[in-house]
Amino acid sequence: MQVGRNIDYALRAVIHLANEETSDRACSVAEIAARERVPRQFLEKIVRELIHKGLVRSRRGPHGGYVLARPADRVTFRDVIEAVEGPISLNVCVGEHPDCFLLGACGMNRVWREGQRRVMDLFENTTIADVRRPPVPADAVPTPLNTTSAASSNSRL
Repeated sequence: MQVGRNIDYALRAVIHLANEETSDRACSVAEIAARERVPRQFLEKIVRELIHKGLVRSRRGPHGGYVLARPADRVTFRDVIEAVEGPISLNVCVGEHPDCFLLGACGMNRVWREGQRRVMDLFENTTIADVRRPPVPADAVPTPLNTTSAASSNSRL
């Protein structure tokens, strides 16, 4: 079982937009595709679906492009996944519309239900803000590693 590329690409695109949220900068599909290494034509279709579901909106003008339609802390993995893939279901026996002729007579149903519950809990409680790149303070300057002191402390071991 593996998450499809459309879900992976949609999440990467939304996370990319979340990383630009504080600067309020709109991003083009070309920029997102290049930075996230996503095929542009595929991403265009995904962005249209995200717009249709109200997760992304377009901004017109010279600095136009795409932005999140609501704050990243109010967009969940479930929102994005279901926007491009529809309802999440581990198996036909569970999910919004269970469809199983063995329902109630199968020992696996308990496992599928619990798996569904855990997956949904994770996807509903993980926001895009939880996984975006942490902001770097403007005054933060990387401290170079002092190789002299590291070498001398290693020689004492």
